Amino acid sequence: MTGSAVKILVVDDEPPIRKLLRVGLTAQGYEVQEAPNASAARQSVADDMPDLIVLDLGLPDKSGHDLLQEWRDEGLSMPVVILSSRTDEAGIVRALESGADDYVTKPFGINELGARIRVALRHRLQQQGEKAIFQTGGLSIDLVKRIVKVDGTEIKLSPKEYDILRVLAQHAGKVLTHQFLLKQIWGPAADVQYLRVYVRQLRQKIEQIPDQPHYITTETGVGYRLREPD
Repeated sequence: MTGSAVKILVVDDEPPIRKLLRVGLTAQGYEVQEAPNASAARQSVADDMPDLIVLDLGLPDKSGHDLLQEWRDEGLSMPVVILSSRTDEAGIVRALESGADDYVTKPFGINELGARIRVALRHRLQQQGEKAIFQTGGLSIDLVKRIVKVDGTEIKLSPKEYDILRVLAQHAGKVLTHQFLLKQIWGPAADVQYLRVYVRQLRQKIEQIPDQPHYITTETGVGYRLREPD
């Protein structure tokens, strides 16, 4: 990305949605391009590569899943934020595992979408190396010494609890699917129940109210998200 306005391509077949996004994102300082279908989206990307794409999964000429997979297979790495219906959890998981950076469900608030866009853009601009200290609110993680503190008090974690927190911290602000976390921690054959048990134990240790988590939030039917860094 350059010093000029960040270019966002909105791919959605509903004119009212495109208008809402054009007005809302332009007000946030973005340059907005539009495409009503997959064919127009591919042409727009070929003509003028955007910095980020907001992609609806339900397009008239090709599914958003297939379009995203084509872009990733072609080696295009621009961030993609998915728009999806609230009931399409399987579709959200499929999109994330195909290379989407995040998702927002319809109906949505423009401020929420703007926050997701900023996280996705920041994440793609981060250097490959981890920062030594991750900090969000009262939670700090020393990724070199493997020390976790909450409000200055060191918290003892099991190796698996720490590994889960470390992976979440590496992708803070983004939702990570159950399958992604399982592959990172246990391998592809692991049962999702392992993950749920360890996340529950982790919350007991780092959250003030474990049943109302402040740091590790659940994306129902999809996975988990760690609050973005300060």
